[in-house]
Amino acid sequence: MTNKKTFGRLKGREVMVMGIIVAMIILFSILSPTFRTYTTFLSVLDSSYYIILMALGVTFPLITGGVDLSIGTGLVSYGLIGGYLIVTMKMPVGVGIAACILMGILIGLFNGALVALMDLPPFLATLCTCMITRGLGPALSESFGVSWPSAISESGAFRKIFKFTTAEGTVIPIGIVFMIILVIIMSFVLEHTRVGRYTIAIGSNKEATRLAGVNIKFYHVLAYVISGFFAGLAGVAYAATYATIYPGSGAGFELDAIGGAIVGGVSATGGVGTIFGSFLGVIVICLMKVGLPFIGLQANWQQIFIGIILIAAVLVDVIKKKK
Repeated sequence: MTNKKTFGRLKGREVMVMGIIVAMIILFSILSPTFRTYTTFLSVLDSSYYIILMALGVTFPLITGGVDLSIGTGLVSYGLIGGYLIVTMKMPVGVGIAACILMGILIGLFNGALVALMDLPPFLATLCTCMITRGLGPALSESFGVSWPSAISESGAFRKIFKFTTAEGTVIPIGIVFMIILVIIMSFVLEHTRVGRYTIAIGSNKEATRLAGVNIKFYHVLAYVISGFFAGLAGVAYAATYATIYPGSGAGFELDAIGGAIVGGVSATGGVGTIFGSFLGVIVICLMKVGLPFIGLQANWQQIFIGIILIAAVLVDVIKKKK
């Protein structure tokens, strides 16, 4: 049910986004020599891991023509719950990691049931679960920040999955390797498996897909379960990257992930998108957030520029559909 022409256009979109990434790096490097440092490179990657994971997952609901607004507050909530189990309940780190992923899957399943089985509008349904997850983690942690084990402790080895420090003190961002592996795996799932093909088909023409004999409710729910699973992984990545998780700090994270996916070529109306495009779109968002302060633009201007880029991405999508 996929269209070769569509994927050809998306590859062109991905090339365009890669060109934007290169142009941004050159521009920031020219305007601010301090941007051209290894530390800046690490900052971009540190701020991208959890957003990339959210974007990989939310690509599936977006392609169905829906959205998942619960992933941002969700990742913080899952991290708080996992940290509570580790720090307060004295459970192994593995239990905390498993709790993050399990909570993400359960919330994803709940979102899928609301959207696919109860026919609630995706925006409204996931906005409600966004509010639930915003309060769930802080309620358990009693509104205090939670710190997962540090990298120097015996149980802090999980942090080395994303950033490894050599004996000489050099920091190696091995997390990007795992991100690329996940991009390859999920690209295969989306483009070469039944799950991916039916996800695209639902977003392209839900009724025609149903008439073709596809169990659209199952695959529609599965799209949100995938989103929740990756939100759980994002919670682990966030806990591994930052020293402390604070309640209420996840508001807006979902916009970076969704915005990155749209910049990377996921159609705002569904039916079109690639995992690699979502990955590239997140890099654009993270480069902008890290790079703009180097040229003297503060947080307010960052949001304005990100908003302008998103408007441009949606306009490109609309123009293509009209053609």
